[in-house]
Amino acid sequence: MNFTIDKRRIFTKNFRMNPVRSLIALFLLIACLIATPLRAGDAPFRHFVSFQFKDGTTTEQKAEIVKAFLALKGEISTIQDLEWGESENIEPLADGFTHSFLVSFNSKEGLATYLPHPAHQAFVAKLKPLLAKVYVFDYTAKR
Repeated sequence: MNFTIDKRRIFTKNFRMNPVRSLIALFLLIACLIATPLRAGDAPFRHFVSFQFKDGTTTEQKAEIVKAFLALKGEISTIQDLEWGESENIEPLADGFTHSFLVSFNSKEGLATYLPHPAHQAFVAKLKPLLAKVYVFDYTAKR
């Protein structure tokens, strides 16, 4: 009997991945990418703003401000994400601030485009008569 070994067949058989192994490899790749720390150039830039409204500002006026602020996302292309919330503090540390917004940009340059943008300026003009105090904090996100 003459036995020959087809080395090509053994190589390709061992090299091929079944679907389960492919999914596991894909999952591991995604997990590694998610776990990779943010580099300064990749990190999002955040613009955090809190409002303290003047006494007498109505619930309807506050709702209009929230609606106008959220509309900025559709008007200013550098805004990557926008979220907001009302104070639910159980500690007496809110100092009268009731509404906060977190605006995310790909970079600090996004904020530089946002601030003078006509849509933002129109929003500020609408807000100012109702505003007692504002707090702004900008930062590059880190993990």
